[in-house]
Amino acid sequence: MRDPPRPNLSKAELANAPTNRDHGLVRGIGTAGLVASIVNVVVGSAIFTLPAVVALEAGAASPIAYLVCAVIMAGVVVCFAEAGSRVPTSGGAYGTVEAAFGPAAAYVVGALLVTTSALASGGIASALADMIGAVVPEVTGAVPRAGVILAIYALVTWANLSNVRRTARIITVATVVKIIPLMLFALLGLLTLGHPAPVGPPSTPITLSGFGRASIVALFAFEGLETALMNSGEVRDPNRTVPRALFLSMLFVLALYLGVQFSAQHLLGGLLPHAQAPLAEAAGMVSATGRAVMLAAAGLSMLVFLASDVLGNSRMLFAFSRDRQLPAWFSHLSTRHHVPTHAVFSYVAVAAALALTGSFLELIILASLGTVVIYLLVCPAALVLHNRNIAHAGKPLGFKALPAASAVGIIGMIGMICAARWIEIAGTAAVIAASLVLYTVMRRVRAG
Repeated sequence: MRDPPRPNLSKAELANAPTNRDHGLVRGIGTAGLVASIVNVVVGSAIFTLPAVVALEAGAASPIAYLVCAVIMAGVVVCFAEAGSRVPTSGGAYGTVEAAFGPAAAYVVGALLVTTSALASGGIASALADMIGAVVPEVTGAVPRAGVILAIYALVTWANLSNVRRTARIITVATVVKIIPLMLFALLGLLTLGHPAPVGPPSTPITLSGFGRASIVALFAFEGLETALMNSGEVRDPNRTVPRALFLSMLFVLALYLGVQFSAQHLLGGLLPHAQAPLAEAAGMVSATGRAVMLAAAGLSMLVFLASDVLGNSRMLFAFSRDRQLPAWFSHLSTRHHVPTHAVFSYVAVAAALALTGSFLELIILASLGTVVIYLLVCPAALVLHNRNIAHAGKPLGFKALPAASAVGIIGMIGMICAARWIEIAGTAAVIAASLVLYTVMRRVRAG
């Protein structure tokens, strides 16, 4: 039986509504669990490829690009922490923006969450195909590469059409496996300081436009917290747990990324910008076993990311359909495993098409720009919730420097948009316009 449609509430009603929208969910996720969830999503499979892409754009200034993004993201994280401590509901940013600005803005956030995820999925699948091509040269041609991408998505689709508990177990185990090699690789640069790079440092000239694009790419490495917070309706003591988990996890992520970038740049030097599998090739400078381990970890991590991504975003389509924001076709459940098959196939088809037609760099920049818009909405939303003194789960964070943090986040996101190309900005604007048109159409359908 389908859930009854939610009423069309005003902004004031949404802001002051109790959190009974999450009735039935168990608030059993503590600080450690939420930290693990955030780290799992933020430290995605892109880290195995990003060092080369950032170095290609920013050269030896690559670590600075990460630090710039870390400063900007600090403001964004504070806003997410403040908003999450005030409106800790399922959907994360979707619920936060809905409480502050109403359902139309929230629909844009939901549409961008799905769109940016599909772009990121296509970028990761493209990178995985390139990495396989670096190991097996026979599949580097256009047709064999397309076959590899389709085979990857066929495997991911099969995993998501089976029992959801089995899929979740596979993802959990593989997540633990991927973090350990990354931590060891981050230490590798310190342990091999006496080993000179085969070629001097990356010779890419440092330009303002190149550094700007490198910062957009580096921002992709910090994205994902908005996805992890979508289960805020199941977090225990969210007014304290959400801020704590955000701060701890993002500090860990920054340290890990800087360590990985330093190790890759130290071991590969000028070879880094053109490496197909940078972490594996860097580890191979020390031992053949290290290269094999990093290749295996990268491949596993990318497959796990793709499977997890389909698992989460197919449910987002299902939820939209359940709430009559998309046609009912998307909420169809299979009779055997009770999974939203139509939503799974639809999302996979879009992601696979993106992977076949775009490169890793192009797709993740587009994904990053979509996320930038989400952050641009969450930063002022946190201020609105603070000023209205909205608190649905006890005493909120109440960060005194919230206006400054919000300003840092907003200015930083605007800077990211300015660093993009017009065609990329136009693509993001088209997604926003299309989501607003679809929202208007579905609202009229519901009213009829």
